Amino acid sequence: MDYQTLTSDLHDGVAVITLRRPDVMNSFNTQMRAELCHAVQMAGQAARVGVITGEGRAFSAGQDLGDTGNLNDLNLEKLLRDEYSPILRAIAEVPIPIIAAVNGVAAGAGANIALACDVVIAAESASFMQAFSKIGLIPDAGGTYTLPRKVGFAKAMGLALFAEKLSAREADEMGLIWEAVDDASFEAHWRARAQHLASGPTQAFSRIKQAMRDSLGNDLEDQLMLEARLQGQAGKSRDFKEGVLAFLEKRPAHFEGR
Repeated sequence: MDYQTLTSDLHDGVAVITLRRPDVMNSFNTQMRAELCHAVQMAGQAARVGVITGEGRAFSAGQDLGDTGNLNDLNLEKLLRDEYSPILRAIAEVPIPIIAAVNGVAAGAGANIALACDVVIAAESASFMQAFSKIGLIPDAGGTYTLPRKVGFAKAMGLALFAEKLSAREADEMGLIWEAVDDASFEAHWRARAQHLASGPTQAFSRIKQAMRDSLGNDLEDQLMLEARLQGQAGKSRDFKEGVLAFLEKRPAHFEGR
């Protein structure tokens, strides 16, 4: 696909998807939503790890309010169901880890697409904001699902109601993201993290992702059964055998992702 609003580069098992509408802080229009969904799905087929990041000073400022047309004709329910929800499903369902490398402002739907990723690494200068209530809306793009599960009901409610900017360090301390990294080493750091995953046991990572995400809707018995089934599958992989041999032989493992 010839992308117009982003780039997708594959190298050494890592697919780096870069949102590229810097003049509007990488805010989402219809084309970018379709292209991001496609790029994530393609990464799931071709790569061992995916990264989503932004060009310029923003990860994404969310919905492009200049792209909404006549507000009287705007159907937000249809927009979310048809254009945003497929992105969230793609991130959740592709069988590889997806990293959000948050390089700057992540607001509104931009914040919630980042937070939907499996791992969120942010530059110290980055920030997160549930900006929705400032324009009379509720958190969307999965925000009302993701936020309470990441930081608990009380913090999620405060983030949604007050719509205050949260620094990357605050997000890290709150447990909203995996880590905040000094700006000077940010890109080198997330690239190293991505490469670490790309050289790891891909099938195990896929099953870890499935088990963790399914646990949010399972009771204990269902989760124990799922763990047993997925572990049985992992135990038959070549990577499991290689991992055990490497441990016994006191050498680094060379995982093939099979």
